[in-house]
Amino acid sequence: MTDTLEFDDAGLDTWTEDDRFEVTRERIAEYAAATNDPIAAHRAGDIAPPVFAIVPVFEAMMMPTVDVLPVELVPRVVHGEQDFFFHRPIRPGDKLVSRGKMIGYEGLDNGTRAAILVECRTEDGELVNEQYVTCFVRGFNAGKKIGTLTPSHKFDEGLRANAPIAKVNQHVDLDQTFRYSPASGDPMPIHLDEEVARDAGLPGIIAHGLCTMAFTSWAVLTEVADSDVARLKRLAVRFSKMVLPGDDLETRIWKQSSADAVTTYAFETSRAAAGELAITDGLAVIAD
Repeated sequence: MTDTLEFDDAGLDTWTEDDRFEVTRERIAEYAAATNDPIAAHRAGDIAPPVFAIVPVFEAMMMPTVDVLPVELVPRVVHGEQDFFFHRPIRPGDKLVSRGKMIGYEGLDNGTRAAILVECRTEDGELVNEQYVTCFVRGFNAGKKIGTLTPSHKFDEGLRANAPIAKVNQHVDLDQTFRYSPASGDPMPIHLDEEVARDAGLPGIIAHGLCTMAFTSWAVLTEVADSDVARLKRLAVRFSKMVLPGDDLETRIWKQSSADAVTTYAFETSRAAAGELAITDGLAVIAD
């Protein structure tokens, strides 16, 4: 297929058209409830949970893939990593403008890694957050490396010499995906339809990766940031294995470093039943 399908490099580093989104208290509260977020300010809609930042930019995140990849390859795309850089939290009443672009890709033996940068600003131009998205095109090697890939957030294996400073047990509800889908604006049928999921080679409906990431975010905030989302400056994960409705999760957090008035934490999330990591290479930067 490498001979017949090619990425369109003309679409690299080309911003999508602006996408607009008005934030409401109700939408924030719906998202917090859909991710089992225990933080009162999030549940009340006073301030958005960190991973809510994906909601206003969903279209801007998806479009760069369509601009560069042949349409035949789009069904092979999976979300590999997500990396948020926060300049300030999202609040009710914010009128946000988002845009995205693919900044590079790398062909590998088992597929192709592609990197997307998304910007989210207010209508007045204030930068609210930047997001780096790593997509993986399964089974297609683009045959080269071009442009820029996403920033690193690799877990430091040396941290395992010490016990984690916190462990948070979490449960994925049986109806989690049906609550998360409308709250996030993600309609993918593999999260909602058993037959579609099985036809795709999955064991059944799987949880949204960003829903699992939202679980990790409130674990980090409650354990090391006094539940204050305004202190969170960066949050990054790699989606390693699928999570199923009904799963019990455990998020483990290690202190990595402290400098320049911020503390960096590493974390990972495992599925209890399967004994495997669903989230790896977790990184959180918290203002002191």
